[in-house]
Amino acid sequence: MRFICMECGCEASGSGQALYRCECGGLLDTVLDDRGLDADRLKRLFDVRLSERNTPLSGGVWRYKELIHPELPMDSIVTKNEGNTGLYEHADLREYAGTRRLWLKAQSENPSGSFKDNGMTVAVSHGLWLGYSRFACTSTGNTSSSMAMYAALAGAEAVVYLPDQGVSLSKVLQTEAYGAQLVRIEGGYDAGIRYLEEHAEAMRLYVCNSLNPLRIEGQKSIAFELAHQLDWRMPDWIVLPGGALSNAAAMGKGLDELKRIGLIASVPRIAIVQAEGAAPFHRMLLNRESSLRPVDQPATIASALHIGNPPNWPKALRYAIERARGVTVSVSDRDILEAKARIDRSGIGCEPASAAALAGLRRLVADGTIHPEETAACLLTGHLLKDPEAIALSLSLWKDSKQTVQPAPRPLEPD
Repeated sequence: MRFICMECGCEASGSGQALYRCECGGLLDTVLDDRGLDADRLKRLFDVRLSERNTPLSGGVWRYKELIHPELPMDSIVTKNEGNTGLYEHADLREYAGTRRLWLKAQSENPSGSFKDNGMTVAVSHGLWLGYSRFACTSTGNTSSSMAMYAALAGAEAVVYLPDQGVSLSKVLQTEAYGAQLVRIEGGYDAGIRYLEEHAEAMRLYVCNSLNPLRIEGQKSIAFELAHQLDWRMPDWIVLPGGALSNAAAMGKGLDELKRIGLIASVPRIAIVQAEGAAPFHRMLLNRESSLRPVDQPATIASALHIGNPPNWPKALRYAIERARGVTVSVSDRDILEAKARIDRSGIGCEPASAAALAGLRRLVADGTIHPEETAACLLTGHLLKDPEAIALSLSLWKDSKQTVQPAPRPLEPD
């Protein structure tokens, strides 16, 4: 596996050690050696693995090992059969969005309840292969609970640097339940990232945030599994929320590789949705700026989007915007909660950050960016119970929108 700097183009050296950034400070990108990969053979191989049971290759990530981490030994893989998540259609949600057809990819069905598992299984497995026994991240919730779960599964130690703002209590409790050591750090997500970049090597900590290029490699599997579920015929658009922008980068990178290998005929366009109070990437593109200006005090009900300085914006720009002809949009917290209420009522359910995808799709159809005759897939990134504090707010908004008086619950005799 080769690591190339996105800034200077140099190849990073250092076999057997953790690599996150180039010496020049640029993010590292992995390069897949796709020589000898035959699309038809891969399709048959992936279909065969769908029928496997209780092997690493039966999951929705390692099924595509040849496209993710072909060099990793099988006995280094730490997995809970992540991926294998549902793809749903619902008439009410399609009408609400305004597209001819709509699929919802529920990454919320992953073992720890979020899409982070797709990348974390690869990051932790790679770290173990390198000889690390202590794993670390800074997180508003989903990353930490996923990392703590895989570390516990591997019998390793997890250390989480917890921001003092924008964190969901339920995600923190889930992280602690898996046995992680929690360290409160002043400042938000961005302060935690800076701390780890400065001190992780000295403390022999393997960093599992999305600046780790192996996280992106694992999250590419979402694109692979979506294509596989749709029999390699892609929708016109893929819409997803944008916090740290690792998912946007991974989706664009995965689609680019699928097209290059010949597994799909064309690359769908990508739409990245940010919350209005935490939308530095959207504002950068809206203002046609060449670099991202962080939001010092991000503010949104969607804790997973509560990130003012997304570390993966250069990768998202390259793969999701430039190569996938992507667009960005921002939506209000009210839009997010309204979309969440509808997804919850559909029987699928999601956390607020996930609902931003549906809210953004609706906005893009309304403003003419996406045509009503086009098709779309929305990525639901987190489980309904990830942010229980937001459930009451979305229910209140739903009731207000229906303009009905809700009767008080009354006891009923069983008969």
